[in-house]
Amino acid sequence: MGLKKAWLLLLLIGLVHLAIVASDQEEKETEIKEEIGDDDDDDEDDDDEDDSEVKDENGVLVLTDKNFDTFIADKDTVLLEFYAPWCGHCKQFVPEYEKIAKTLKENDPPIPVAKIDATKETTVASKYEISGYPTIKILKKGQPVDYDGSRTEAEIVEKVKEISHPDWKLPPEATLVLTKDNFDEVVNNADIILVEFYAPWCGHCKKLAPEYEKAAQELSKRSPPIPLAKVDATAESELGSKHAVSGYPTLKIFRKGKAFEYNGPRERYGIVDYMIEQAGPPSKQIQAVKQVQEFLRDGDDVVILAVFTGEEDKSYQLYQDAANNLREDYKFYHTFSSDIINFLKVSPGQLLVMQPERFQSKHEPNKYILHFKESTSEDDIKEHIKKHTLPLVGHRKSSNEAKRYTKRPLVVVYFSVDFSFDFRTATQYWRNKVLEVAKDFPEYTFAISNEEDYTSELKDLGLDESGEEVNAAILDAGGKKYAKEPEEFDSGELRDFVLAFKKGKLSPIIKSQPSPKNNKGPVKVVVGKTFDQIVMDPKSDVLIEFYAPWCGHCKSLEPTYNDLGKKYKSEESIIIAKMDATSNDIPNDKYKVEGFPTIYFAPKKDKQNPIKFEGGNRDLEGLSKFIEEHATKLKRKEEL
Repeated sequence: MGLKKAWLLLLLIGLVHLAIVASDQEEKETEIKEEIGDDDDDDEDDDDEDDSEVKDENGVLVLTDKNFDTFIADKDTVLLEFYAPWCGHCKQFVPEYEKIAKTLKENDPPIPVAKIDATKETTVASKYEISGYPTIKILKKGQPVDYDGSRTEAEIVEKVKEISHPDWKLPPEATLVLTKDNFDEVVNNADIILVEFYAPWCGHCKKLAPEYEKAAQELSKRSPPIPLAKVDATAESELGSKHAVSGYPTLKIFRKGKAFEYNGPRERYGIVDYMIEQAGPPSKQIQAVKQVQEFLRDGDDVVILAVFTGEEDKSYQLYQDAANNLREDYKFYHTFSSDIINFLKVSPGQLLVMQPERFQSKHEPNKYILHFKESTSEDDIKEHIKKHTLPLVGHRKSSNEAKRYTKRPLVVVYFSVDFSFDFRTATQYWRNKVLEVAKDFPEYTFAISNEEDYTSELKDLGLDESGEEVNAAILDAGGKKYAKEPEEFDSGELRDFVLAFKKGKLSPIIKSQPSPKNNKGPVKVVVGKTFDQIVMDPKSDVLIEFYAPWCGHCKSLEPTYNDLGKKYKSEESIIIAKMDATSNDIPNDKYKVEGFPTIYFAPKKDKQNPIKFEGGNRDLEGLSKFIEEHATKLKRKEEL
């Protein structure tokens, strides 16, 4: 073989070797890539598994929105705790809950114990309407059972084991379901029953539902039971109309078919306590003269007492019905005792309204008597009681002002009111001076108040640092307040003050921020002393927002409200305004503010009947629609 041929052969062998090596390398790289690819796929699978994986923390399973449904799907019984990471009660409950998990894991069969961060896993939390922490529920074949017992291992484990038993069934709903077919039969035969008229879509009804059912369960166990019922007023529209249902939920108490307003709480324990009290007789029977003497000697509120020969008296049931309607505002008594009748020098068949001794005076009768007749109606009884509820000069205090002292004008005299034995004489001394004036002004309500109970009111009146032992003020029907000039108190001075008010010669005291120096922005700023000038201006329609600086809803509304002001700035007949209702008096009681923000439309031709913005969206479109529905005159409407 020649040198050239040998060289060519070696070159060929080298090239073949390189090709083989390259091929091997490519195969290895492919294998590596495939392995890497497989690992990537495994990672993706792991990620997928992570979404549905149920983690375990000290024996407690951690459920999420993503794994919840899958986890509970095949479980007979599951114990759930909905918690918030920041909740102190939840943190305290952690070691106890972990003990429960350990105990139930050893059960035969094991019962899973899980927890859900309700602040993060909002889908599940919303599904079960979680509103407080911790909330414990037991799922039985997917159906939630509320747990209301103590948060102890023994009690919770016992309840869970009870529910996990194969024969356990969800107890039937205690709340009766009424329709037009059974309403009259059930309601007319019940001594007392509470009925809820609801709408399935109503948020307030949904919130009330679990509380109402729990109350129904508890009251059904009483002897005798107090039934609770519900009516879907959207499906049973005739029943809703018959019982004047205009909003949801509406609750009414029925006694033998007769309806009474329900004015009680709307949570479980409040409903139970309220209905137990309502189930009792509206009027308490008294049998001894001593009881009447105690009412008159020691009482501090009106005494309402009806005297009858017996329960068979025709007027007795009429009195009971009236008492049922007014039982939240007054205490009612009745007697069949001849001793009491003789002591009071009255006759059977009479209703007495009496003031306790501390409020009696020579200027008014000691008792007001209504004689029951064939023609006497329930309204007659109510009118008699309400007319004579207050003495000529009574004691206004925080515990009774909402029920006794709402009528205006109200003349109030402030000093150190104290009816205890040591200070009674001094209190009556000043009260007698007020009586001398009150007897000549029957159209006004007069009262004395302890100055220490009304420091805030005195401050608003500018009388908190008057330096006088006795101060006086008049609270008017329109929400305006008038303060008597601080000076030595006497009947003559008080009389002059009341006369000046009657003649319209007094200027009201209005709590007010300073008027803004520049008020030319799209939203006018109203303060107490400019309310009449701006809001009550008969030349303009006014949309007024009453807000509180600390209110989150008010802060959220502010940019939208400013845009609204800009939108209507060119409308000369419309003013968009706002007022800080925490720093300014609203000198007109037609503009009532019970929450923030509160928005009224004050039509130029009817300022005393403002229209409250309710139910609509507080966005630019919703507020604009409200304005244009009620505006007296709009340029854009004329142009159209």
